[in-house]
Amino acid sequence: MNEVGQLTGPLDAAGLAVLIARLAGIADEMGVVLRRSAISPNIKERADCSAAVFTASGELLVQAEHIPVHLGAMPLAVEAAIGDCGDAVRAGEQIIVNDPFRGGTHLNDVTLIAPVHKAGGERIGWVANRAHHNDVGGTAPGSMPADATHIAEEGISLAPCVLDPATEHEFVAASRTPDERRGDLAAQIGANRVGAIRLAELAGAPFGEIVDYGERRMRAAIRAIPDGRHVFSDTLETRTGDLAVRVTVTVRGDAIEFDFRGTAPQQDGNLNAVRAVTLSAVAFALRSVTDPTIPANGGALRPVRVVTEPGSIVDAQFPAAVAGGNVEVSQRVADVCLGALAGFMPTRVGAASQGTMNNVLLGGQFGDGRAWVYYETIGGGQGARPGRDGMSGVHTAMTNTLDTPVEALERAYPLRVRRYALRRGSGGAGHRDGGDGIVKDIEVLTPATCTLITQRRAHGPYGLAGGDPGRPGENWYLPGGDEARAQRLDATSTLELRPGDVVRIVTPGGGGFGPAKRVTG
Repeated sequence: MNEVGQLTGPLDAAGLAVLIARLAGIADEMGVVLRRSAISPNIKERADCSAAVFTASGELLVQAEHIPVHLGAMPLAVEAAIGDCGDAVRAGEQIIVNDPFRGGTHLNDVTLIAPVHKAGGERIGWVANRAHHNDVGGTAPGSMPADATHIAEEGISLAPCVLDPATEHEFVAASRTPDERRGDLAAQIGANRVGAIRLAELAGAPFGEIVDYGERRMRAAIRAIPDGRHVFSDTLETRTGDLAVRVTVTVRGDAIEFDFRGTAPQQDGNLNAVRAVTLSAVAFALRSVTDPTIPANGGALRPVRVVTEPGSIVDAQFPAAVAGGNVEVSQRVADVCLGALAGFMPTRVGAASQGTMNNVLLGGQFGDGRAWVYYETIGGGQGARPGRDGMSGVHTAMTNTLDTPVEALERAYPLRVRRYALRRGSGGAGHRDGGDGIVKDIEVLTPATCTLITQRRAHGPYGLAGGDPGRPGENWYLPGGDEARAQRLDATSTLELRPGDVVRIVTPGGGGFGPAKRVTG
């Protein structure tokens, strides 16, 4: 440590821990700034945003414990940004990208990337954050139309470019809610500015040692897994039938491979995930079952090989629609990875959690003609774990957001929450029971368009070690709020609502673990 408190030179174990903590604190502070400055309830209340810090070459250095599907994909966005704009971006400028085929996830997730320089001008790293913008254009409010077959139908797509006033205007003008977009974008800019100031204070610190440490920790964790191969498959539900998601996991020494060959080809609809999303799910699953204290950096991913077939639903190619892939295929990829890893480590992996984000999008106009768009993902049941029941009514796997508080939702939108409760008994039975899902009734007070993108409506989350599956979810439309006229909806639906209509989302329970004790006689 030098005279101003900077960590320099080779580090001992204590120095390494201190440097990691200081860097992680930068990412945490960026997230706090972003949430407190944002305009939309989706970012401010639900925390649908993430932040991370990168080395000068673009390798992930640290991340905050935010959204797994954001963070695992962000390195590819930074790589694309450096490749396209690294020589053009100057100190104080930022790069914007949301193109799913250039490291993005879906168009709503907008990433801002800023270079960090030390005194004298040498670049020492990058800071980045990603936030879900409620509406970026497209054919339906919320930019996740259920019937999309082409990426252009989902909104504006920005390849990596330096964010200037013209680009900002183009992005904001594409949205139904331009003022909200402008405010949320400003929050992202501010978060990166704070991160850049903090990272510059650590100029000269041996960042490479942190990344190498992550690799050593992950290789040691993989060596502790028995060599072998396990296969696991599960399904995604569509109106025309089930789609297979299949993985073969192979462990050899200190390396591991996730091979998704045999997974269904990309679809005409939006249930397609780009490769960046699949990498996110792999990283989440592996870190969950090895040692969550392993630093989540680029080094920890060096021993991991991911094989995908271009043109499959886990490696979709342009011009596929991808909104459902980010939110739903990611969940199933995590499920199959965890299922395969249970074959290696049966005492470290729990049953399947709800396996869906239960996406609800509503949009219309206020009485004065201004547009509004509401987006939310709704929690459900966590899978039971060895020695412990699953938690109820929580977000699981690839999402790590909160539910929007009822008070905030009703204040911001012409909506009323009629019911918000746990779905008792929906968790799968077992020696340990799965957690329960949620029932949420939302009434619209003005005409609105509703889009639902959900999964696990036909097949419940799987149990493990003899446990029962959790109960599947349900979607309902109640005209005028009338229970007698309730209509069951498909897993993916778009419908027009009139004032007084109610949408009911019933989320899945988690799977059970171990054989249930059956009552006889």
